[in-house]
Amino acid sequence: MNSHKRLEEDSRAVIDLALFGALGDLSLRKLYPALYHLDREGLLHEDTRILGLARQQLKIDDFRKRVTEALQEHVKSSELDRDALKRFTARLDYLHLDFGTAEGYQAIAEWRTAVRHETTICPLVVYLAVPASLYGDICQHLQGSGSLDELSRVVVEKPIGYDYETSCEINDAIGSVFPESRIYRIDHYLGKETVQNLIALRFANPLFGTQWNQNHVSHVEITVAEQVGIEGRWGYFDKAGQLRDMVQNHLLQLVCLIAMDPPANLDADAIRDEKVKVLKALEPFSENSLGRDVVRGQYIAGSIEGQSLPGYLEEEGANRESETETFVAMKTGVANWRWAGVPFYLRTGKRMPEKLSQIVIHFRQQPHYIFDPDQRNLAANKLVIRLQPDEGIALEVLTKDSGLDKGMRLRRGPLHLDFGSAFPKTRIPDAYERLLLEVMKGQQYLFVRRDEVEHAWHWCDSLIAAWKALGDPPRRYPAGSWGPVASIAMITQDGRSWYEDY
Repeated sequence: MNSHKRLEEDSRAVIDLALFGALGDLSLRKLYPALYHLDREGLLHEDTRILGLARQQLKIDDFRKRVTEALQEHVKSSELDRDALKRFTARLDYLHLDFGTAEGYQAIAEWRTAVRHETTICPLVVYLAVPASLYGDICQHLQGSGSLDELSRVVVEKPIGYDYETSCEINDAIGSVFPESRIYRIDHYLGKETVQNLIALRFANPLFGTQWNQNHVSHVEITVAEQVGIEGRWGYFDKAGQLRDMVQNHLLQLVCLIAMDPPANLDADAIRDEKVKVLKALEPFSENSLGRDVVRGQYIAGSIEGQSLPGYLEEEGANRESETETFVAMKTGVANWRWAGVPFYLRTGKRMPEKLSQIVIHFRQQPHYIFDPDQRNLAANKLVIRLQPDEGIALEVLTKDSGLDKGMRLRRGPLHLDFGSAFPKTRIPDAYERLLLEVMKGQQYLFVRRDEVEHAWHWCDSLIAAWKALGDPPRRYPAGSWGPVASIAMITQDGRSWYEDY
């Protein structure tokens, strides 16, 4: 074996992964495919093992069959390699367990020691793909059974609570067993390739670093649009709504990465310290500003791509009196020296015309305009950062239109980096692949710290309280539209419009 290969193998961490919720939708759709791809790329140590835990009685062969079927459904056939699949499924073990009672957890400790030599350094990574109400009990039972040690880590999914108070209760329960340095709170947007490139784009390029402030940026626009409805999650979603489900985590994390000051270095806490400063500086809403700067919506029957779709109140199991929002648009700001006076327009909703996540940085126009007055609306650069479906970055610039008869007519065109086209032989990894790999390495910079969660909830709670005081029901919008008309009026009152990239 050559030295290069030895170095590659030494860089892979040996872990035991205990996956709670092993038969759930998240595990089947995202986690097993991500782990399979890591194994296929040679990024899982040969001794790494995966223990699936669920309430269902299941033999190990049947469990491996279920995982194989999930991989065949959710992994491209061209990426399913027979040898890699055989190697991956051989790592899998299964244990049925009632998560809420201590009985049975001793089997996890026994599984850990069944193969391992006492001197083997092998952290247990606990992944909780279960409702947050179970986090505390699972952590306590793991500790009581002797399954944990000083290297064990825990990965938790959002939502971390329903509001500030419940988020504190959940974080207290986890923190009574695991120190903050070994808690990994996942927001899968932070694992996306383009989101990672925001750090490089902003802080490695003087072109943007010197322009990234209120002197040069007119406004910022963030859209996270979903084509899907509630997908059978009525019980959860109707209690949460789009603000809690999407704004409190995904959109505010994107705001943080756009608005944060340069960290001192790339250490996890250096980055997260700067993100917390942004959350602290978010402008709050008052009852007076709420009607002007925030729009809530709820979809009614409509169609997308020719398919008729029911309204939110017509979904299976729906509460016909529900006033839960499926759409939120808002104008806010970051009250600090860098961003004073720069509006941030945020928009997210279900049953939108397309699945789209993008950030648009609108730069200010030149102070003196000398070209055709009819083209003045073109005279501003835009940086478009596409997160999905096709990850990439485009800078819209103005050039002279070609042709002898065009004079000094302007045309707008993109300087475009499409990751799929620019790196055709490189598969863009799913966000969960990157996040799982960083957990195995013990790196926290892609994960959300407790104070980030709490400051985000403080801001959202004040908005929810103002909504309740105002008492207005959500505005209706047809499925397949870009939301209530009021969301267009909200931005046009400032002389601007939403950027639609068709």
